[in-house]
Amino acid sequence: MKRFLTFVTSTLMLLSACFIASAGDFAKREIHGFSIDGGLFAFEEFGIQDGSGFPYSNLYVIDTATDQWTAGSPFRVRLEDETKTVFDAREEARILAGPVMKSFENRGNVVATNRATELGIDSKRIIANPRLVVPPIDEAIEFRLEEISFAGTQRCEAFGSTSGFRLLQIATQDGDETRKLHEDTSIPESRNCPLRYDFADLVTYYPDGQNPKFAILIRMQTVGFEGPDGRFLAVTGSLD
Repeated sequence: MKRFLTFVTSTLMLLSACFIASAGDFAKREIHGFSIDGGLFAFEEFGIQDGSGFPYSNLYVIDTATDQWTAGSPFRVRLEDETKTVFDAREEARILAGPVMKSFENRGNVVATNRATELGIDSKRIIANPRLVVPPIDEAIEFRLEEISFAGTQRCEAFGSTSGFRLLQIATQDGDETRKLHEDTSIPESRNCPLRYDFADLVTYYPDGQNPKFAILIRMQTVGFEGPDGRFLAVTGSLD
């Protein structure tokens, strides 16, 4: 009996160790929203880095007209001290960002969300009413993600192929055409070694007198120290 219990205990410990070893670091995110004219969008990802245990925060500010980082972003902080907290890292990122963060007051609305833990959904498709009006006065908006395989770069070749993505806005009315919002032709170094992409959030904002804006947050899985890591990127634009 003792031998049996010892075997069971050892097996459970081994399985537990395997589970822990495959657990990467999936960042949390906060959406800071749009500037008052909709010209800028900001969000932040933060967490505890796998392997090192260091807290980090990455704060992004994006020009919605060009879909490019702006205002000196991204503001990246990693505190190489395990006694520091995620709160400390986030405070330092906000200090780095400085006055630019005064432009945002959580303007905009998250109209659709896909959680990493959610089951039974198509994480490559998102469809929603663009704002909360009952009954709806707008046509639904729909987006699709398509992954694109690339040969591994020198840094990533040990993990095989890496993935980019194509983002489409699907036509929902007769006479409309599907729009290609983004298509990778190569993998930016800032993404590390990306493995897959899934929708996370769809955010919309209706500034006075201008076309409504959108921001799509995409959850990206990349090669990490203890398993796949989860990070976010955003695609922005106008709802024509």
